[in-house]
Amino acid sequence: MQNIEDIKKIIDENLAVMLYFSAPTCNVCHALKPKLLEAIECNFKEFEVLSIDTSLEQESAAYFSVFAIPTVLVFLDGKEFLRKSRHMSVDEVVIEIKRPYEIMMR
Repeated sequence: MQNIEDIKKIIDENLAVMLYFSAPTCNVCHALKPKLLEAIECNFKEFEVLSIDTSLEQESAAYFSVFAIPTVLVFLDGKEFLRKSRHMSVDEVVIEIKRPYEIMMR
């Protein structure tokens, strides 16, 4: 379990960070997570991925203005680059990250 300061530090110290907000009661979250993590691992070696359980870490969810699950936030070079909630496909997330990620990692 990470607090807001820990999460902010990870975002500041890594070029590419994904926050995955979910909860134990969310079936969509559990179906999406392994597929998304595998796609990130295969396509983007430098990504730091944090899973945040909104049922335990409500302050973190509120801090990042996450009100629906699953929600994915992608930070590139410390700035929020992508926000996807509820209805998203793995391919859609990968496609949106790919070009800016590749430019940034050159």
